[in-house]
Amino acid sequence: MPNAGNQNVSRVNNKQKNKKQKPIKANNKKPKQAKMALWKKLLLGIVSLGILGLAAGGGLFFYYASSAPELSKDKLVGTVASTILDADGNVIKEIGGNDQNRTIVSADEIPQVLKDAIVSIEDQRFYQHNGIDPIRIIGALLANLQKGGIAQGGSTITQQLVKLSYFSTSSEDQTIKRKAQEAWLSLKLEREYSKDEILAFYINKVYMSNNVYGMGTAAEYYFGKSISDVNLAEAATLAGMPQAPVYYDPLVNPDNTTARRDLVLDMMVENKKITAEQSAEAKKMIITDDLVDHTNDTNTSLVVDSYVQLVIDEVKKKTGLDVYEGGLTVKTNINMAAQQKLYDIVNTNDYVNFPDALLQTGVSLIDVHTGAVKAVIGGRNQDVQLGLNRASTLQRSIGSTMKPMADYGPAIEYLDYSTGTLVVDDKYSYSDGSEINDYDHKYKGNQTIREALVDSRNIPALKTFQAVGADNAFAFLKKLGITITNDNKEYLVESNAIGGEATPIQLSAAYAAFANGGTYYEPYTVQAVTTSDGKEFTFESKGTQAMKDSTAYMITDMLKDVITSGTATNAQIDGLPQAGKTGTTNYTDAELAAVGGTNIPYAAPDAWFAGYSTSYSIAVWLGYDNSKEYGNFLDYKTQSLTRDIYRELMSYVSKDTDYSDWSMPASVSKVSIEKYTDPLMKPGTSTPSNLISTELFVKGTEPTSVSKKYGEKLTAPTGLKASYNADKDELTITWDAYKTTGSSQPQYSVTAGATDKTITDTSLVIAKPAKGTFSISVSVQVGQSTSPAATIQLTIEDAAKASSGSDTSKDSSSSESSSSGSSSSESSSESASLKAATPDSASSSQ
Repeated sequence: MPNAGNQNVSRVNNKQKNKKQKPIKANNKKPKQAKMALWKKLLLGIVSLGILGLAAGGGLFFYYASSAPELSKDKLVGTVASTILDADGNVIKEIGGNDQNRTIVSADEIPQVLKDAIVSIEDQRFYQHNGIDPIRIIGALLANLQKGGIAQGGSTITQQLVKLSYFSTSSEDQTIKRKAQEAWLSLKLEREYSKDEILAFYINKVYMSNNVYGMGTAAEYYFGKSISDVNLAEAATLAGMPQAPVYYDPLVNPDNTTARRDLVLDMMVENKKITAEQSAEAKKMIITDDLVDHTNDTNTSLVVDSYVQLVIDEVKKKTGLDVYEGGLTVKTNINMAAQQKLYDIVNTNDYVNFPDALLQTGVSLIDVHTGAVKAVIGGRNQDVQLGLNRASTLQRSIGSTMKPMADYGPAIEYLDYSTGTLVVDDKYSYSDGSEINDYDHKYKGNQTIREALVDSRNIPALKTFQAVGADNAFAFLKKLGITITNDNKEYLVESNAIGGEATPIQLSAAYAAFANGGTYYEPYTVQAVTTSDGKEFTFESKGTQAMKDSTAYMITDMLKDVITSGTATNAQIDGLPQAGKTGTTNYTDAELAAVGGTNIPYAAPDAWFAGYSTSYSIAVWLGYDNSKEYGNFLDYKTQSLTRDIYRELMSYVSKDTDYSDWSMPASVSKVSIEKYTDPLMKPGTSTPSNLISTELFVKGTEPTSVSKKYGEKLTAPTGLKASYNADKDELTITWDAYKTTGSSQPQYSVTAGATDKTITDTSLVIAKPAKGTFSISVSVQVGQSTSPAATIQLTIEDAAKASSGSDTSKDSSSSESSSSGSSSSESSSESASLKAATPDSASSSQ
């Protein structure tokens, strides 16, 4: 048996030997096994790190959560007030707090339609999550992308309630610690309270504009009904407001409110809470139809309302904190006395005679050395809190107040214009061929830029703008905090030479740079913000050099003339150096006819005045909100009220200041010129006095040439002599040649008795002169100038008459004038005698 077995093995081996042997790949399986082992190790490492990370993250979460504040029903229900202080630290307003008149609603009072509206717009998975909803975060992102706007936020309603009750909303405070504590409290809140209770806390907590807290209070304030009685459209309106209460305030911004309400309705349809038909029906409701009228409400806080609006917005912008959420102490720059005075100026007729109650205004007062906004008013006869603030939001053309910023300022800054630079006011057109006119539809010919600015001429302004270039003008304006757009793009067109949109606050801040020597300070209202836990933010405006001090001074010097002798004389304040510029806008012919102003001289939709002292800058706008409605135009008298408002406010704030004037910087020189020369020249000796003015120049650009247009101021000829030769019966007159500074040849006018000649020689022989006593005078003419005359008087006696009474005889007689014009004479002739006289001091002709 063993042999048989061996034989079988042998056969197999022989078969294998007969087959073609394939090469064997050495270690073919070993590398694959090694790679698999490596991936397993990497995967194991990643999993291990993940576990460690989760453990560490969990540990960190619980570490932060351990220091989270305790849940308190008082915190969930109550609101901590924010305190607004004036510049001296006095309380001017409290926002929020438990002292507010709030209607607290219980969970069972909340109608289902309001619950559905809130959940649909704020947190669609509210009833499914446990306070934190990762799916909600992803869903909110997708919803916002789909709607093309912010339809939902990332936080749940529970998280929002925790934020409102315990934390600030500042972006700087969105730390891992804060997020961990917020998440912990949200989870804890969900365990301790029901969903409807949490929703009730939220409904009672949110700010709803006009110092109204809670949707129960809002239902009464806006709709005059209990929250349980609101309809679908009203519920959608209330649900949409907390995201931006002022922006969605139906009393102030009904269009914004309508858009937000409709978005809530769309989300309710998407969330299957209402049908599309119900949504469409609710959208038909006009938002303003159901609103309660609050026009007769009175509130002393309206005095500071416009200013507080700026404070609220600035705190949010600079810190991310929300004043409405409470607990903040905000120190502002407001001068409360000035604010009260400004409020009284525009809301009574004690200072300014307003023609009607509809005429509106926006006014800003700024410290020129810091940019601090000291007082602001956003309108007259305001009847709601946080109403339309025309001082900060108005976008109307500023008219000719643009000229120092877009035309003459850049011309001095970039082109070294003098205040005396020539510009011609004549018939002119824009580059596209459209005509440009001045307010009086007249042309004034040659003007200095000072004259053109003081008289607010449009054509010289356009020509200066064109010389400067739109890019330079745009850059100059931007340095002053004003960015002009045309066709939704940032650039200037030629019409911006005489206008462009800006707010009163922007305008007063821009003019402040002229007042302080060229530094622009961004206007600001808030000095400091302190949170309830003691964290402090402080602010000041860092100035930036907007222009050279030479530009600021030269513009100021010209604008001083606007007040003393130009278009703003009613802005004058005795003893106070001021500078300023008026501005108006225009109607088209069709618009003018529509408002009934065709036969009203200078009727305009808007009037502006921007003025400043060495301490304060004030900008005033005046007009009607609907300036295209019949009768809503400003006549010339009404336009002047801008200066009245300015004068009353500037007088008040300046009463305790030093009435200092501006000092000319070393970069500027003052030189007398002959006006309308190009290039500018110094006046010649004969330049008419009305064509001589003292103007300002950037140092190093002063004129050196003297104008010869009107010639020289000439003196009387010297060396005047006269001699008579009796034998020849000839009178010879001689004088010294006149030396001129120019190239013109002098001419001499000679008068001797009946003889009157103009010659270029320096002597004249008169044959057979008249006998008797007469004067000889000689004057010189150079160009258009004529000198005083040198004069002598003489007597030539008739020979026959002389012989009968004289025993003496001489061949000749002579007379001469001294260089000063006096003369001497000698006579010893039988036939003639010469007598000297003092010359006339005739004035030169021009």
